[in-house]
Amino acid sequence: MEAPLAERIRPQSLNDYISQLHLVGEQGSLTYQIKKGIIPSLILWGPPGTGKTTLAQIMAEESKRPFYQLSAIHSGVKDIREVIEKAKQSGGLFTAKNPILFIDEIHRFSKSQQDSLLAAVEKGWVTLIGATTENPSFEVIPALLSRCQVYVLNPFTKDDLIALLQRAIKKDEVLKTKNIQLKETEALLRLSGGDGRKLLNIFELIINASSEETINITNDIVTHLVQKNIVLYDKTGEQHYDIVSAFIKSIRGSDPNGAVYWLARMIEGGEDVKFIARRLLISASEDIGNANPTALIMANNTFQAVSTIGYPESRILLSQCAVYLATSAKSNASYLAIGKAQQLVKQTGDLPVPLHLRNAPTKLMRELGYGEEYKYSHDFSNNFIAQEFLPEEVTNTKFFEPGDNAREKELRNFLKNRWKDKYDY
Repeated sequence: MEAPLAERIRPQSLNDYISQLHLVGEQGSLTYQIKKGIIPSLILWGPPGTGKTTLAQIMAEESKRPFYQLSAIHSGVKDIREVIEKAKQSGGLFTAKNPILFIDEIHRFSKSQQDSLLAAVEKGWVTLIGATTENPSFEVIPALLSRCQVYVLNPFTKDDLIALLQRAIKKDEVLKTKNIQLKETEALLRLSGGDGRKLLNIFELIINASSEETINITNDIVTHLVQKNIVLYDKTGEQHYDIVSAFIKSIRGSDPNGAVYWLARMIEGGEDVKFIARRLLISASEDIGNANPTALIMANNTFQAVSTIGYPESRILLSQCAVYLATSAKSNASYLAIGKAQQLVKQTGDLPVPLHLRNAPTKLMRELGYGEEYKYSHDFSNNFIAQEFLPEEVTNTKFFEPGDNAREKELRNFLKNRWKDKYDY
């Protein structure tokens, strides 16, 4: 199978590397270190598709070092230990052959996974190069961050992106056989979002879709073909929100198959494990609520667990929780109740708290009647006594309407027995 265009024209040396002149230009902060082979452990921080992986590979090539690569999405502690053992056998402390261990999306490693790197970095078994799209100050543990230099990669400029296209047309063995005319590039650049890899993927899609002898790239052609053919998971784009929406609606619709499918799409697309877990937390309350209060406990425990262990193992926990929520009884009664209450607050403003519900910490407040007629529920039979808990202007307003499920039918009976003279349950 033919490699994608972005892989086929991946730069092999600094001479072919486009952009990031502040790092690898003549006066770049990494240029001297790369040429001398004196490479410290470091973190490359920048947007997707700005050349982080390529730069790491060039560093290894230029310094003649063994190169090991892991993805934080698909690798666990076991994988890290296996690579470190190989690295220890192929290099040594203070040697020019000290291997480079490159970890893509290192911010997705859990604390325990990042901890497993510390000894190897500290003892010089490997030179760590981590790539991240997130601020390493928040996503990389302090002990590891203190052992690494941080270098920032900038988004590709318009000139950088056009240079990528021109280089592809000139250098790629497949594209060199075609007559390609870049008539317009605005749509290509806009759809790429400054991501060089995405730009080349879209460009290759356009080329492969054409059967013309001369392939004219115009904005209309690009827009039409991309909308018709391309299916991407983009963590920051519209597709991101469409897939999250499909995931939540599958859970709400009690379809575990749909829920697991869209979960897989997010995982394979590199979605942040905490983002997915937060969506499950929201769904547990918004769509299930008191129909099954355990759902919120399950979702919260899932959030805590995946935050600790990270990928790839966390996919199992996320799947378990998604299936549990999808197959649970459903109710949006609490969600609707707070919506109604907020709407009434917006309409009526800051109504005064009834005197009997007010706190009375001072003598003056007690003399004014604060809390005077309040009845302490636990002093009465069944720990209940009917009294007013709403401002006078909105008294008898019912916000919570129990759903039609076993658990909330019990709640309806509970409320009906206590509030039969006040609310219509």
